[in-house]
Amino acid sequence: MPVTEKKILTRLYVVAGLLCCFAITVLVKLVGIQINGEEYRKLALDRTEKMFTIAPKRGNLYSDDGSLLATSVSRYNIRFDAVTVREIDFKEQIKPLSDSLAIMLGKPSDYYRKLLRKARENRNRYVLIARNLDYSDYMRIRTFPLFRKGPNRGGFIVEQRTAREHPLGKIAERSVGYERVDDNGYYTRVGLEGAFGEYLRGIEGRRLKQKIAKGQWKPIGLDNIIEPQDGYDVISTIDINIQDIAHHALLKQLETYNADHGCVIVMETKTGEVKAISNLGRTSEGKYYERLNYAVGESQEPGSTFKLMSLVVALEDKVIDTSTVIDTEKGRWKLYDRTVRDSKWGGYGKVSVAEAFEVSSNTAFAKIIHNNYKEHPEKYVNRLMKMNLHRELNLPIKGEGKPVIRYPGDKGWSGVSLAWMSHGYEVAITPLQTLTFYNAIANDGEMVRPRLIKEVREWNKTIQKFDKEVINPAICSKETIGKVQQLLQNVVEKKHGTGHKLYSADFSMAGKTGTSQKNYVYKDASKLKHVSSFAGYFPAENPKYSCIVVIHEPEEKIGYYGADVAGPVFKSVAQKIFTTSPLIDQIDINSVPNEDLEKAYTQFYAHAQKAYETVPDVKGMSGMDAVAILENLGLQVEIKGNGKVKKQSIAKGTSLAKVQTIILELS
Repeated sequence: MPVTEKKILTRLYVVAGLLCCFAITVLVKLVGIQINGEEYRKLALDRTEKMFTIAPKRGNLYSDDGSLLATSVSRYNIRFDAVTVREIDFKEQIKPLSDSLAIMLGKPSDYYRKLLRKARENRNRYVLIARNLDYSDYMRIRTFPLFRKGPNRGGFIVEQRTAREHPLGKIAERSVGYERVDDNGYYTRVGLEGAFGEYLRGIEGRRLKQKIAKGQWKPIGLDNIIEPQDGYDVISTIDINIQDIAHHALLKQLETYNADHGCVIVMETKTGEVKAISNLGRTSEGKYYERLNYAVGESQEPGSTFKLMSLVVALEDKVIDTSTVIDTEKGRWKLYDRTVRDSKWGGYGKVSVAEAFEVSSNTAFAKIIHNNYKEHPEKYVNRLMKMNLHRELNLPIKGEGKPVIRYPGDKGWSGVSLAWMSHGYEVAITPLQTLTFYNAIANDGEMVRPRLIKEVREWNKTIQKFDKEVINPAICSKETIGKVQQLLQNVVEKKHGTGHKLYSADFSMAGKTGTSQKNYVYKDASKLKHVSSFAGYFPAENPKYSCIVVIHEPEEKIGYYGADVAGPVFKSVAQKIFTTSPLIDQIDINSVPNEDLEKAYTQFYAHAQKAYETVPDVKGMSGMDAVAILENLGLQVEIKGNGKVKKQSIAKGTSLAKVQTIILELS
């Protein structure tokens, strides 16, 4: 065989061998695909299609009268798929579409024509047209030329998200709070939103999206694979009128005294319902906002407001009576290497325990507690603990400050501890914990847990109701309660009382001033600051509300005593609440009909009983009633504002079959 033929045969064998190897490889791959087909199909889908979670609509947070404190509002981003649109439609509709966008969004029509044409040239399937539209604007833009053809023929892509809005703005912002979750699933919970997130947040839905150019994902179809389940609504105890009063009274005083921060809490005496809770802190620019929840989280030495606790202990143990005489020793009493001082230079001389409380004598209380308990200091501390002062309130809101009540033998306990604890040092307690004790005195000894929530609802159906909780049915005897109630009233009404400047002949108040030092451990006198406070209740004879005001670091050259700084806030709150409901404790509501309430209920009942086929007219109705009626008709309701319905986005008489969502404007 010639050499040439051998070379040709050799090459043929090589080619045949390679083809055979290739065929075997293909066969192996085919078998592998058959065996692992599901895995490969899943991998392909993962690269082109993906399930995305859809956040549910968070439930609304309401005040006690149905006004909105926090609500979820739908926001929409509009994008355009320039590839899916037919050429003839694009050419015909680009000008009218650009004109419509210009009118609505404010940029020139030419800007949108260039944007759309560039997207068409670059085969951009996800160009952004508009961001953060509300529902009415979204409904409007979807009717524009070309967009009205939908996602497949008109290239119209909508991205929906929910945004949380606070209709009250900055008022009670920290108390209303928020709930956030990071990429690792870690939740940050603040205020009412965080405390009741399990009810508000709902259940996530899922939606299928397709990967397109440049790593972007486009929704497939209009429907979700799994619909999200909206959260429940939460009805809080907050009264927006009282909240507004407390907020502005505190803000005015903080600005007047150039203070660092402060808080106000108003609580309903019998039930423990928190009607207002305001926390304001100063920024570097000197403005005030709801920075931290000082009322719940800031555990501090309370100063003279703690004298009430010491007085109750001593009266209960019968080591003194209100008529017992104490020598204030010219306002200075040395104990070991420390000296207790009264705010009045020269002291008060020899005074009764009642007068010592009314003038807030530190030396008198240091003597009362030290001299009567120095042999058995645990008796004093045990009595404080029996009144639950060492325990947290176990609130649903995160971040409650821990009270500090030292026990003999604990780290920091010394021979002067009793004397210093007697008037509010070497102890720590939050404003809300202090108020809970004062509220118990106002409530004839029954200590109730502060309550921030009334119920959880799904539309008009109650899911869970929260009732009054009693922490301690009797913190002390009725005899002691009667005595200290009178002394708290004397603090305001008697001329020598530290709260006498707050006295008003028009309405009665009872309470105790407090002025404590902070940063006193530093030897640098420039770091010494003061905390001004006032805790009490009103009306004094039949308490309806208890209230505490705490203001940190007022400018000392202007003033820092509790009666001057915190007291006027307490009086302003009490006075405004009293004048807005002056007959609240004098009218038998069962015997006097409320014509407006009856009329509103009759209107609501008449609407609720009708079998509607068209959208009803709900203008003039309360927001809560209107929402109940419309949601029972299967409509999604979005609310703007508070109060009664001023305007509805869908006209009355419109067929319900044509409507999914209606927007109510309240005022």
